Amino acid sequence: MKRIYVINGPNLNRLGLREPDVYGHETLADLEKFIQMKGKLHSCEVHCFQSNSEGQIIDWIHEAGEKNASMIINPGAYTHYSYAIRDAIASVSVPVMEVHISNVHARESFRHHSVTAAVAKGQIVGLGFKGYELALLALLEGETE
Repeated sequence: MKRIYVINGPNLNRLGLREPDVYGHETLADLEKFIQMKGKLHSCEVHCFQSNSEGQIIDWIHEAGEKNASMIINPGAYTHYSYAIRDAIASVSVPVMEVHISNVHARESFRHHSVTAAVAKGQIVGLGFKGYELALLALLEGETE
């Protein structure tokens, strides 16, 4: 069975409370339930993680590589400046999709650049939770290429 790690970065534990006009009213628990259900529909095992700590996120990236688990990652604010997370992604040989709930390109200019996108298979922005589902499908379809 295909294994996928879903890694969410800083402040995503505040979904439903933090800027609901940007991120919506659904919670991290709602997101995790949603993506795990989508995984079951496609016969894959989805493991969800969230941390506000850069080091913990890096450890999960390494673990995903060791367990041959593809990744969906929303690095949160780390997207824009964490070369450590970028290098961790580059160090593993599993496919990674970067996802952002909001359209980062329609927001503040500092959010327009991603240091992690260059080492990801693709980037999906602005589609809310649906972006995670599309990332899951892209990773699963990549298995047949």
